[in-house]
Amino acid sequence: MKIGVVGVGALGSYYGGLLCRAGAEVHLLLRTDYDTVRGNGIGIESDGESISVWPHCHQQPETIGECDLVLVCLKTTANDRYQELIEPLTGPETAIACLQNGLGNCEQLASLFNPEQILAGLCFVCLNRTAPGVVTHQGFGKIVLGEFGRSALPRTKAIAELFQEAKVPCEVVDRLDEGLWGKLMWNIPFNGLGVAAAAGRFALQSGELPEDLGAPWPTDRLLADPEWEGEVRALMQEITVAAAAQKIVLPVGLADRMVTNTRAMGAYRASTVIDFELGRPMELESMFLEPLRRAQATGAAVPRLEALCIVLKKLARYLPRP
Repeated sequence: MKIGVVGVGALGSYYGGLLCRAGAEVHLLLRTDYDTVRGNGIGIESDGESISVWPHCHQQPETIGECDLVLVCLKTTANDRYQELIEPLTGPETAIACLQNGLGNCEQLASLFNPEQILAGLCFVCLNRTAPGVVTHQGFGKIVLGEFGRSALPRTKAIAELFQEAKVPCEVVDRLDEGLWGKLMWNIPFNGLGVAAAAGRFALQSGELPEDLGAPWPTDRLLADPEWEGEVRALMQEITVAAAAQKIVLPVGLADRMVTNTRAMGAYRASTVIDFELGRPMELESMFLEPLRRAQATGAAVPRLEALCIVLKKLARYLPRP
């Protein structure tokens, strides 16, 4: 199977690298890391093991050509480049699997490509890109895979088997929306509050930023502070309420399991925390604002999510950029 990977950060490097190691024909669309990866390959540090693989490297999507499967691993802040980057990789039978965070991405893809080509994979994994072409895997790695707007198909299971051959746990589901909201239960509090902690709890209560911002917080610091852990759990409860208002029932005990698993991860810096630290655009639209809009459209009460979105929008606007 010929696989194109669009967006070769931590996520694209990790899954693309493991698929390459398993024998798939993997083509990476690279920008700044092109020379490094072309010369040294992709390096994955995982559980004391160092893995090096050499996928095909490209700077232009046209040189990749038509693929059987395209993995969309872009930051959602680059969604306006979907057509430019993905169209040269697709033919009528190409499966396009969106591995991005948040809501609304599949809908955007379906507005540009045949909706029947679109799938989504929800990646429950702790990764950081630690150097050009190098990824550190801190834990987990499971993908939940489903079709956009329909039940699983034979091709869904075939793609899942491809990941499983690469030693990536992969579960196929018929209700993609359940998985999307289940992942938001982790992403919204730990990404959002990790950044908002730089402004302090008063900012969440007042909507006003202090004159001096602190540093964002990793997950262990949030959970070590009883008040911030309370904010985490309150946001998780709001996500449960918002999902239920859309007839999406999340598993009982999911919040407790997520908190327990996150404690075991140690000092993990969520992706939005890293973006904030580096002065990069944060994934506000897909991870926070679109879930808020969908919750409000159903009449669900989500005051903490509303307050968090106010603070994050202000931080995104006024934070000095390097």
